[in-house]
Amino acid sequence: PVWFKAGAQLFAPDGIDYLGSPGLIDAHNIIAIVACQVLLMGGAEAYRTKAAGADRTYPGGSFDPLGLADDPDTFAELKVKEIKNGRLAMFSMFG
Repeated sequence: PVWFKAGAQLFAPDGIDYLGSPGLIDAHNIIAIVACQVLLMGGAEAYRTKAAGADRTYPGGSFDPLGLADDPDTFAELKVKEIKNGRLAMFSMFG
């Protein structure tokens, strides 16, 4: 199978075999998959938004294991780089 047909395998009779084991995860139920996705992403977003301050979506909040936000000048530069990287990624989706 190719990567861009991975979503179609969900509805195939065989389903998706995670780690080569067909019984590991039952991927035939789209509602269960959506529910797991909502719970996992909702938990991550809830953790992210618990940080205090106006810039809580940027690094330097409650999770900064590398200490990237210690220096204010470097932190400001990293914010700009992140925005430029996001814009470049969005533009690259045009092809």
